Amino acid sequence: MLIGLLTAVAASICYGTGSVLQAVGSRKSARREAAATGLTQHGGPSLSSTAKAAMTWEFIVGTILDFVGFGLGALAARMLPLFLSQTVISANLVITAVLSVKLLGITLTRKEWTSIGVVCSALVLLATAAGPEGSGHTPLSTHWWLLAVSVLLMVGGTAVVRLLGGRAAILAGLLSGLGFGALGVGVRILNGIDPYDLGALLCDPALYAILVAGTGGMYLHTVALQIGSVNGATAALVVGETVLPGMIGVWWLGDTSRPGFAWLAVAGFVLAVAGAVAVAWFGAPEGGESGPDTAQPRPEPQELLTR
Repeated sequence: MLIGLLTAVAASICYGTGSVLQAVGSRKSARREAAATGLTQHGGPSLSSTAKAAMTWEFIVGTILDFVGFGLGALAARMLPLFLSQTVISANLVITAVLSVKLLGITLTRKEWTSIGVVCSALVLLATAAGPEGSGHTPLSTHWWLLAVSVLLMVGGTAVVRLLGGRAAILAGLLSGLGFGALGVGVRILNGIDPYDLGALLCDPALYAILVAGTGGMYLHTVALQIGSVNGATAALVVGETVLPGMIGVWWLGDTSRPGFAWLAVAGFVLAVAGAVAVAWFGAPEGGESGPDTAQPRPEPQELLTR
C-alpha cells in the first residue's frame, strides 16, 4: 500500500508540473504567433498551432513529465484501489495551482488555499480508509466495451471540441480526464495477463483502449490548456479522471475499503473531488481581470504579452 501511494504521489507531481510547463509553452507559442501575424484569435486551436506549441522546450519537458507520470500512474493503478490511485493522481491540480503562482504569474486567494487544504485532508482520509484493490478479472467482452467507449470518447470528443472552438475548454478537460480514467481501468483489467506474455498482451483489446485513451487524453488536455484556464481545465480533468473510474473500480473490479471504513472512503472521495473543483472555481482570472477576491497577475516578459 505504501509503495503504491508513493508511486501515485510521484505521478501526481509529474502530471501537475507537466501541465503548467505545457501551459507555458502553449501560450508562449500562441502569443508569438499572434504577435507575428498581428491577429487576435479567439477560436479553438488548429493542428498547426498545437504542433507549434509542442516544439517549445517547456512543452517538450512537460510532455516528458506526462509520460513519466503515465508510467507511474499505471503502476499505481495496479497496486491501489482505483478510487484511491486516481484521486491521488488527480491531486496534481494542487501542484498545478501552486506552480502557476511562479510560472504563470497567478495569485492564489485564501479560498484557493483553503480548497487545497481540503484536497490534502481528503487524501489522508482516503489513504486511511482504503482496503485491498480488486483482482480486476473481467470477461473479455468488458475489454472490448472499454475499447469501444475509449474510441467513441476520444474521436467523437475531439470532433465536438474542434466544432465548438474556444468555448470547449472545460469539455476538452473533462474528456481528457475520462480518457485518463479509462486508461486506469484498462491497466487494472490487464492485471490478469502476464506482462511477459507478449502474444496475449497484443491480442487484448484493453491494451489498445489504453493507447487510444492515453493518447487522446493527452491531446485533449493540450487543447484545453491552449484555449482556457489551466486550473479550470485541470479541474474538469479531475472530475473525469476520478468519479467514473472510482465507481467502476468499486462496482465491477472488486475495490474495497477497510471493514467499517466505507463511510470514510466516501467522505474522502467526495471532499477530494469537491476541493479540486473549488481550486478552479475560486481561481484568479488568467486574462488579467480581477474580482473582489483576486489579484492582478504579475506582468510577463515582452515575448509573453497577451494577444
